[in-house]
Amino acid sequence: MKTRRGNMYPAAGAPMTSSRKRVKRSSVRNNFFNVLPDDIVLSILVRVSSTADSPADFISALLTCRRFNCLGLNPLVLSKASAETFAVKAEKWSPSAHRFFQRCSDAGNVEAAYTLGMIQFYCFQNRRNGAALMAKAAIRSHAPALYSLAIIQFNGSGGTKNVKDLIGGVTLCARAAFLGHIDALRELGHCLKDGYGIGKNITEGQRFLIEANARELASVCSIRSPELMSGDLVNLQPFLRGGNANSAAICSQLISDFGISLPSVKSHPSNRFLTGWFGNRVPDPLLRVCSYRGCGRPETRMHEFRRCSVCGVMNYCSRGCQARDWTMGHNKDCRPMVRVENVNAGGR
Repeated sequence: MKTRRGNMYPAAGAPMTSSRKRVKRSSVRNNFFNVLPDDIVLSILVRVSSTADSPADFISALLTCRRFNCLGLNPLVLSKASAETFAVKAEKWSPSAHRFFQRCSDAGNVEAAYTLGMIQFYCFQNRRNGAALMAKAAIRSHAPALYSLAIIQFNGSGGTKNVKDLIGGVTLCARAAFLGHIDALRELGHCLKDGYGIGKNITEGQRFLIEANARELASVCSIRSPELMSGDLVNLQPFLRGGNANSAAICSQLISDFGISLPSVKSHPSNRFLTGWFGNRVPDPLLRVCSYRGCGRPETRMHEFRRCSVCGVMNYCSRGCQARDWTMGHNKDCRPMVRVENVNAGGR
């Protein structure tokens, strides 16, 4: 029988050959990722979110596949996300970013609660909601949240000058200092020395200031940076010298006063957001922003922040920011302000 494609049957005497198409055996490779239990995949995503150095790291993981996208939004993964996961730039803020922050906060992530609280309190003037979110993080022993609430209490932020709660500020500051927060240690030391919101105790205040310097030096030495030292070896004799009248005054000085040039410290994502937010917009021309570039907090009323007592130009929301700005270079630029007295026509 003849067909278009040739003989369908072999000719007489010809060997039998199979004309059927050979079925190719496709080598089906097992996708071992799909057979992994969800618990293992969740543990991988928890590791990714907790070690993310930027929001892009976590988002890239979610876009890898559909399974990562579904399991990546699990409350367990969101609750373990690192602080840098929420390092969103101010110009990139959007309702979707707000929903993501809120979802992580609802999952129990203290970094999301604190960062969103700072944004709500200072950027959008939503004082009640912002303070509640920061308190939610502070309850779970989040040191930056405790210290931020202490600053709000010390300054009476969001209200009038009469609503300052010095005792509440000292209590929150003491809790943050107990957790090792350097700025809280320094703030508490000055409060004890000056009797500000607490009974005056110069010796105990001195001890907190020394501990703040020690912790700051330890944190800086852990960063292997060529910019750590100013070029010469640090003279530790002022720290070790004792038995004289100036030993207490020497130990209360800042690290930069001993010739140590501190590298710039990477601030918290919430402070970086505030710096970018108020870099191009000011809530009120009469209100000032903290002069420490790693802070970004604005005033909520006129004359809320303290001025530098020497130059009278720089403004700080706290003594912690004032000390950090001093070590970051203000000690070289600070000049005493010139007082010009009015002289009448008679020359008196």
